[in-house]
Amino acid sequence: MARKPATKSKAASQKPASYSLDEQVGFILRQVSQRHTAIFAAAIGSQLTATQWAALSKLAEAGPCSQNQLGRLTAMDVATIKGVIDRLTARGLTETGPDPKDGRRLLVTLTRAGQALVEKISPNALDVTEKTLAPLTAKERDVFVALLAKLR
Repeated sequence: MARKPATKSKAASQKPASYSLDEQVGFILRQVSQRHTAIFAAAIGSQLTATQWAALSKLAEAGPCSQNQLGRLTAMDVATIKGVIDRLTARGLTETGPDPKDGRRLLVTLTRAGQALVEKISPNALDVTEKTLAPLTAKERDVFVALLAKLR
């Protein structure tokens, strides 16, 4: 009995997909992040870094919290949030004090100057989001933000 010659499967005969950097999600996200960072810098100026703004705005939203909790709420590691709070405290925008419920823990709180700065900068920060999402329609914005949240 004669054997049939072996045939290559479709998968084996197809050429592997070529890698194109411009099509990779990480590369696209980095470009979008760079654009957003430039818009943030133009709107907020040199007053605050994005991480400092995140800490201040989250404190305004959540109220006093431990440095550890603030780091979790702002997606910053322990070393980063410590440096951010140290710099904000040195500028008189935050302060730390004992937690009245647990004397072993320190709470980070906005000072009056910190609260005033948050109130002053919040409209600019909202404008940063508007400008970042400006190329999208309202429906695209909703879908985009929902999809990004799903990737967290």
